[in-house]
Amino acid sequence: MKIFAWIVLGIVILIIAALLLYLLLGAVLFKIIFSRRSITARVLNRNLEEKMKKYNVDLCWWDKVKFSKVTTQSFDGLKLVGHLFEANSNRTVIVFHGFGQTYIEMQQYCKFFYDKNFSVLAVDARAHGESEGTCISFGWTDRKDVVSWVKFVNEKRPNDKILLFGLSMGGATVCMASGEKELQNVVGIVSDCAFDNADRQISFVMKRYKFVPKFFKKIAYSFTKRVHGFDVMQADAIKQVKQTKIPIFFIHGQADGFVPVENLNNLYSSTPQNLRGKFVVPEADHAMSYVVAGAVYEKKMCDFLKSHTSLFS
Repeated sequence: MKIFAWIVLGIVILIIAALLLYLLLGAVLFKIIFSRRSITARVLNRNLEEKMKKYNVDLCWWDKVKFSKVTTQSFDGLKLVGHLFEANSNRTVIVFHGFGQTYIEMQQYCKFFYDKNFSVLAVDARAHGESEGTCISFGWTDRKDVVSWVKFVNEKRPNDKILLFGLSMGGATVCMASGEKELQNVVGIVSDCAFDNADRQISFVMKRYKFVPKFFKKIAYSFTKRVHGFDVMQADAIKQVKQTKIPIFFIHGQADGFVPVENLNNLYSSTPQNLRGKFVVPEADHAMSYVVAGAVYEKKMCDFLKSHTSLFS
């Protein structure tokens, strides 16, 4: 009996130790991959800032124009924050930033639409900037936040035609939102350097770190689903664009080493033929297509919107 008792005790201790290890490792991995204070986010954000300085991008444009801070509520009760400039027109663009960023990094795109006399709404994604939330959902939960912001614009400016614009994770966000039904008055979508599937993108990044065991990803996913209610495996932009009724223009850098250009090919081929367009920028790295292509980028995007929407005459 004593031997049996010791065996049972040993098994119980092993189970408790395994559970504690799972919780500890899961929490650490969540912090790195999914948390708003992610180490990865800070590194990526710093790298992007360095690239923007290299290409002489004006980092102070937001200080030169008057925008108002606005808020809306997400479907799950979070306060979402945006920055709005209202123009004397019937066109609004809602702008979505990338992983680990805020609305500030989107200023070059906002400036373009601002100069084209669009009302501009640049938002902080959930778990970013001033918006509430603890879990970065790689665009999947954010797709419902897109719906919330569209409803906000429809209430504030009911006669406006709406364009959705997203960069990197923001591009994936607008692609994932494209299959939603509650996008009243949205007439076009522009997606720049989006990934096509969150799991594949995370796997691609993890391959750079050969010392990281593959089972770490499974632990991170399991912990995030159980503790934070987000299932990474659902975050698929491809299945969403297949259902879209809205024209989508895809942009990507040929030299993108973070989100390979194959992602554009997958998204483009999955979008209904009459609702798609694309522009691949040679030699452009991740999120650098606009600063590399400049006026050509603008023309390609405007030409598509002219031919597929009523945003440009």
